[in-house]
Amino acid sequence: MKIIHVVGARPNFMKLYPVWKALDQQLSETQIIVHTGQHYDDNMSDIFFDEFGLPKPHHNLDIGSGSHGDQTAKIIQGLEKLFEQLHPHLILVYGDVNSTLGGALVCSKMLIKIAHVEAGLRSFDRTMPEEINRLLTDQISDYLFTPSEDANRNLINEGIAQEKIHFVGNVMIDTLKELLPMAKSPAQLLDERPLILVTLHRPSNVDDPLMLKEILNMLQEISKETKVIFPVHPRTQRRINEFRFDQNKMEKVEFIKPLGYLEFLGLLKHARCVLTDSGGIQEETTYLGIPCVTLRKNTERPVTVTLGTNQVLGEDLIKAKQVVLEQINKKSIDKQIPPLWDGKAGQRIAAIIRKNIDNIIN
Repeated sequence: MKIIHVVGARPNFMKLYPVWKALDQQLSETQIIVHTGQHYDDNMSDIFFDEFGLPKPHHNLDIGSGSHGDQTAKIIQGLEKLFEQLHPHLILVYGDVNSTLGGALVCSKMLIKIAHVEAGLRSFDRTMPEEINRLLTDQISDYLFTPSEDANRNLINEGIAQEKIHFVGNVMIDTLKELLPMAKSPAQLLDERPLILVTLHRPSNVDDPLMLKEILNMLQEISKETKVIFPVHPRTQRRINEFRFDQNKMEKVEFIKPLGYLEFLGLLKHARCVLTDSGGIQEETTYLGIPCVTLRKNTERPVTVTLGTNQVLGEDLIKAKQVVLEQINKKSIDKQIPPLWDGKAGQRIAAIIRKNIDNIIN
């Protein structure tokens, strides 16, 4: 059996690692990594393969940046040609990026079995491109590997057959749990002050010049009270440059380039609070017990709110600032770890694939 993993963006690589590793341990089948090139900056791509000990991608489509439609079209064209050459039996797609939907659509047309890792998550906000990618990918997948019980309910409510749905837990937590002891704390970035860590890249926050300006002003205010470190996503940096915001005037906010996983984890575990619009970081902070303020109107990971440490505050920057500053002097926070976030999700996925080999090949 020939298994292909389609990845393309930073979050995919963290989800790929435990699945690749578990399949390598449990099966002797051929595994191939195809990188679409959706994220192509070294700090958003190559560094993760080095840190995780994954083989370099066997194929890279090098599609680069572009609109959602342009990216998805190039992914479809590239994968169709490649799959015609490779004749795979099973394609694994991850998360909710354009590479995920592109890979699933090609498989559906070519009658190749599709497995969606992190299926069933819903924000119920169809203005988000990621929501459309999730919805469509799940409708055409053969194996839906879910990270949480709410994801199972979402799929059942959408009419997905129960036998396709497999509650396996969160592969992101597999990676976090295994690599946390190796996290590199960048000493030059840390001091005695409580750390507020910031990540932002969603269009609703960074594509609107007024919203982005207000967020940067809020960070400047917070930085007067404590340490603020902001690893800036390439998309966000382009918008800051395009809108001609002067980062030099925000001298107390430490803008840095994107970090590799181990260095980011080193900062994350020292953070007193995280301000973000990332889905994966909502999960990581829940597992680590770190307060998280999410600048979005909704989340596809509600379990991080009901059981974890996450507060979803939308565009209420006054409240966001208040919550962040409240965390500076707090020593602990109540939290629970969601079911099956135990570091074994990748093993469960591999076991299900092993059990279904005959169905996949035939």
